Amino acid sequence: MRIAITGASGLIGTALSRSLTAEGHDVLHLVRRPARTAAEIEWSPEEGRVDTERLAGVEAVVHLAGAPIGPARWTARHRHRVRESRLAGTRTIATVLAAMDTPPRRLLCGSAIGFYGDTGTRSVGEDGPRGTGFLADLVAEWEAQTDPAERAGIPVAHLRTGVVLDRAGGILGATLPLFRLGLGGRLGDGRQYLSWISLADEVGAIRFLLERPDITGPVNLTAPGPVPNAVYTSTLARALHRPALVRVPGALMRAALDGFAEEAVLVSQRVVPERLTASGYSFHHPDIAGALSDIVGR
Repeated sequence: MRIAITGASGLIGTALSRSLTAEGHDVLHLVRRPARTAAEIEWSPEEGRVDTERLAGVEAVVHLAGAPIGPARWTARHRHRVRESRLAGTRTIATVLAAMDTPPRRLLCGSAIGFYGDTGTRSVGEDGPRGTGFLADLVAEWEAQTDPAERAGIPVAHLRTGVVLDRAGGILGATLPLFRLGLGGRLGDGRQYLSWISLADEVGAIRFLLERPDITGPVNLTAPGPVPNAVYTSTLARALHRPALVRVPGALMRAALDGFAEEAVLVSQRVVPERLTASGYSFHHPDIAGALSDIVGR
């Protein structure tokens, strides 16, 4: 299959590209500079421009590009950058693909479980209601940008991704050195649910969905076993054979990170992958103990 990927230099994009290439797929990267190799396609989300001649023959597009949400203070400038990078990029991809004489047969667009807001201890699947807050509003707007592609008959799925766990990056990569020193610990009261997914399953689920154009709309990319932050913390510490006695007060995180702390760190999101499970996807890491043991033990 000939597949184009935006955001291919990120944690997920890099792993996905490597996996697809290893299986013999022809992978093209959309880059925001002049293309340097035959495997690159220039695009400019801000200008709504893509080198469509190079997209000819592409059978699927995986759109993962977007400015990092955090960890950072959510200033008005940062929120604007996060929002515009997602809306402009997704709108550009959807509009360009819709106008092609022979459009791709599949479009997978990055999204986030932030759509559901704070779910407390309540378990939610893809039919769960939209929450409140910056992230919930952003995801709703973000997903709506694929409308041109959907109207053109391209099967679109929105990858509502949870916290991706891997040593190479994300929350685990950032905090692993502290945990190895025995300085890790729970965040806030530790009762907030963490909806996580291993990088191996993130890539596996995306590859599964590339082959299933019948699955459209939102798809939760999370493991079937979300856990409270305190359980995640203690499980990681056990996998490293280290204590986890530190507690980071919620008030301290709110003072340092304001909105990011409230909506991305201290928020409780118990999100489950109902559609993936019902469709027959088999998780490599369905439980947190096995996932962390495998990831940090490599």
